[in-house]
Amino acid sequence: MANELDELTGPVNGAGRDINVIERQIPVKVGFGSVLFEIMLWVLGIIPGLIFLFMKIGAHNYLRKLQQKIQADASQIDNYLEQRVQILQNVAPLVTKAIDLDKDVMTAVAAYRGGGRAANDAQRNVVSQQLDTAFGRLFPQVEAYPELKAHQAIADAMQQNSYLQKEITAARALYNDTVTQWNSDIFSWPTKMIVAARQGYTTRIPFTASAETKAKARGTFF
Repeated sequence: MANELDELTGPVNGAGRDINVIERQIPVKVGFGSVLFEIMLWVLGIIPGLIFLFMKIGAHNYLRKLQQKIQADASQIDNYLEQRVQILQNVAPLVTKAIDLDKDVMTAVAAYRGGGRAANDAQRNVVSQQLDTAFGRLFPQVEAYPELKAHQAIADAMQQNSYLQKEITAARALYNDTVTQWNSDIFSWPTKMIVAARQGYTTRIPFTASAETKAKARGTFF
């Protein structure tokens, strides 16, 4: 029998295909079959019914803990983003004393002085993108002035920013792993799926890169 997906003879899309995350939450629903399944367990006896009841309680507790982990993973991303904001606020005044800093950078700094955390994933993505843009404008200007690069505070900030970018990437991967676990578990029939449906749970959307970031990633760097 031939392979269903044959990389040697199968159709090939020479133009390639961009992959996008679908911005949609899918609700969990169960039909009459699940209700009938539970009724049959009680008809078979009180013990099967009680066993399944305790299984549902366990599933309910598990999903609540998993929700808390998703929140903790998201909070970790926020922590790193806040640290990047602090770096931007500390470095921009040092740089602007030496050169006429890009006004867009100073506008970004002013916007972040109010502090506060992202209220949701969409906001978190926006803040992250804005920070990337601000640093993308700031550091090239620093690179153009060797005397600024020699400034210890600025050099340290550049190194810290590079470190934080890696940590944010790792934190996003962890967040996506937990979201994937959630999206899989809430459709695990019978216990988790029945509990999820009755609680009104939906799938969650993983981290998504902006269209601007994707466009830059396809650019030429060297």
